[in-house]
Amino acid sequence: MITLSLPSPAQPLLPPSSKTLNPSRQNIIPCSHSLKNPNFEPLKNRLIRQLDVGHLHHAFSTLDLMTQQNAPPDLTTYSILLKSCIRFRNFQLGKLVHRKLMQSGLELDSVVLNTLISLYSKCGDTETARLIFEGMGNKRDLVSWSAMVSCFANNSMELQAIWTFLDMLELGFYPNEYCFAAVIRACSNANYAWVGEIIYGFVVKTGYLEADVCVGCELIDMFVKGSGDLGSAYKVFDKMPDRNLVTWTLMITRFAQLDCARDAIDLFLDMELSGYVPDRFTYSSVLSACTELGLLALGKQLHSRVIRLGLASDVCVGCSLVDMYAKCAADGSVDDSRKVFDRMPEHNVMSWTAIITAYVQSGECDKEAIELFCKMISGHIRPNHFSFSSVLKACGNLSDPYTGEQVYSYAVKLGLASVNCVGNSLISMYARSGRMEHARNAFDILFEKNLVSYNAIVDGYAKNLKSEEAFLLFNEIADTGIGISAFTFASLLSGAASIGAMGKGEQIHGRLLKGGYKSNQCICNALISMYSRCGNIEAAFLVFNEMEDRNVISWTSMITGFAKHGFATRALEMFHQMLETGTKPNEITYVAVLSACSHVGMISEGQKRFNSMYKEHGIVPRMEHYACMVDLLARSGLLVEAMEFINSMPLMADALVWRTLLGACRVHGNTELGRHAAEMILEQEPDDPAAYILLSNLHASAGQWKDVVKIRKSMKERNLIKEAGCSWIEVENRVHRFHVGETSHPQAWQIYQELDQLASKIKEMGYIPDTDFVLHDIEEEQKEQFLFQHSEKIAVAFGLISTSQSKPIRIFKNLRVCGDCHTAIKYISMATGREIVVRDSNRFHHIKNGVCSCNDYW
Repeated sequence: MITLSLPSPAQPLLPPSSKTLNPSRQNIIPCSHSLKNPNFEPLKNRLIRQLDVGHLHHAFSTLDLMTQQNAPPDLTTYSILLKSCIRFRNFQLGKLVHRKLMQSGLELDSVVLNTLISLYSKCGDTETARLIFEGMGNKRDLVSWSAMVSCFANNSMELQAIWTFLDMLELGFYPNEYCFAAVIRACSNANYAWVGEIIYGFVVKTGYLEADVCVGCELIDMFVKGSGDLGSAYKVFDKMPDRNLVTWTLMITRFAQLDCARDAIDLFLDMELSGYVPDRFTYSSVLSACTELGLLALGKQLHSRVIRLGLASDVCVGCSLVDMYAKCAADGSVDDSRKVFDRMPEHNVMSWTAIITAYVQSGECDKEAIELFCKMISGHIRPNHFSFSSVLKACGNLSDPYTGEQVYSYAVKLGLASVNCVGNSLISMYARSGRMEHARNAFDILFEKNLVSYNAIVDGYAKNLKSEEAFLLFNEIADTGIGISAFTFASLLSGAASIGAMGKGEQIHGRLLKGGYKSNQCICNALISMYSRCGNIEAAFLVFNEMEDRNVISWTSMITGFAKHGFATRALEMFHQMLETGTKPNEITYVAVLSACSHVGMISEGQKRFNSMYKEHGIVPRMEHYACMVDLLARSGLLVEAMEFINSMPLMADALVWRTLLGACRVHGNTELGRHAAEMILEQEPDDPAAYILLSNLHASAGQWKDVVKIRKSMKERNLIKEAGCSWIEVENRVHRFHVGETSHPQAWQIYQELDQLASKIKEMGYIPDTDFVLHDIEEEQKEQFLFQHSEKIAVAFGLISTSQSKPIRIFKNLRVCGDCHTAIKYISMATGREIVVRDSNRFHHIKNGVCSCNDYW
């Protein structure tokens, strides 16, 4: 236990007179030969004039000249030159001056020795600084001790700084404001914040909190950085009788950084009312607070002011403006951010990184972000680790590992590859590109893994349907003692949702409740999504109802869930409730609402909602919204109207829109329009296998086998591979996958025996195999056999022999469920009395007693 016991006078304590002698004020008696040499004073004055204008090398030459002309420099001259080297950060020259000083034979006093400690401290050579300090002996004064404490504190040697401070106290020295500021800085971390709190009491007793602004600022930082305690930091700020611009700006900045943006803005207003004029750093922080709160109108007012004050050209202010316009733009546009960037007279790595990050965060400008990165390096601006992190994210968004590897090679060349954020972005880039082996290699070679590293690889496994690997890593994180964040749990829940592993999801839910995450908004949103995507919409709704604080993501997740499950009425009711609470919908909310209308054919309601997007909420329709409208019309059989809608779009329809139309043409058998849609897809994405498959299936349904052969031949020539159909089911926390005609499963014999029995039962009940769904030119008998080898029927049979009668069977498929399988499963539900839930690539089918929630509209 550290205790600091000293008197507590009203005014700051001053050391005893024996300790307060300041050698800098003592008359230094120059050498007698210097006095006799008439060149000494003129040369010394010349050296001082050269230093005043920053000509250090000229001054160093003058130092040599003094020796050559038999007018050797005195300690004062050396001291002035050393201090100038420190001021201009020319540490190499300072070391040369030190060498000259040692060669001079002069006896060094405490002033020069303290300056040398400062020199080596500033250049990071703590060992030399320590040796000088220890060699001083009785020459050590309060300045020496303060310089050494500061040396350790500034060079990440916090414990040494604290021990040096304590040694100083034991020797009877009383700290001054510089010493207090240095030791408090050493305590500005989680490890030594508790020591800082003891020193805080010491500072209050000695009166330095009221007497010195620098000490107060360091205490504010100590509470924020050490323990995230903004309350105590603000109490220090409030107790300071004399605040300057730096103090106000520091407190505003810390509020903005610790998610207290509203407090930052309020404090900014208080500062102005107190008569202080904000500087570029103040504006930069308060603009960041506006960004956090989405206060674009206030941000624009501040932008106008910084223009009037001539601060708009400042890099810090410019970067904050770029970020604000990028994040607060209602339509996700980066146009205003780019205007701010283009108007900046000079650019550095900060401004380039800000605009690159803005383009990446917009979600649609990743190619432009990479182009900007190339432009930056062609302009001889050296990227930093944040630049690399952002551009690697852009490569990941584009699934472009080739460019990402080139970017990473450049980071290796610049020595930045070992920085955590670069390595973590590389993991994410590979994961987003589907290269999990490369992602795992990038993770394994990381020198120092942090929680972000683990989250990146866990999230990668989860999104690439490798949940088993994700859960194994989850256990590894727990063993490392790093700690598990809400993001880790959210990624694992996403992994469970992606493969429909509700058992795993329920286990994680239990861990969350034990870990005290029950009220965490991010976690609750992930739970809603998990239960919904795993087929248990009522469990998702229960989580939603128990939430104390809901945001737009919470509402949108629930609306999406109801839409995917075919409960359009409940989805629209939820949307109305959301609006009544004052929650503003976003682009994704409207995708969910339009999808809900599309799943049940509510054409007029869908058109009404589409038209209200911009009128009522200022949301400009994106391609996804147009695709929903095309789906709404085309799914209902209004293919001509869907085509007219596409032609009326203000945007050029992309492959998503045409793919939606092509899928509807396949359902409704419109070969001519389907061929046109396929041509439009292949014009934009010539290597899209889905377009070829949909068109091939369309021709196969019409019996046009020659066209089918042509399409398949074309696919073969282009090396395009059809995605294999796969169905899976979770039983006792293990996921079982099945492909067409699966025979490798350990229970294959029992599965096919169950299928044979089911086939006989449902045929007796009236089931007739629909061989139109066998898209191969083979005999009818073979087609019927082929139908009963479909993966979804195999998964259902396995579910029947592996799960209890009371539980629903939940089947998941990566493609659209086959029409014959849909009919067969309805009959199976009647024959067995089981509820069967099927999730395909498009929606959920809740099948019970022969009836499906989709009402055969899908």
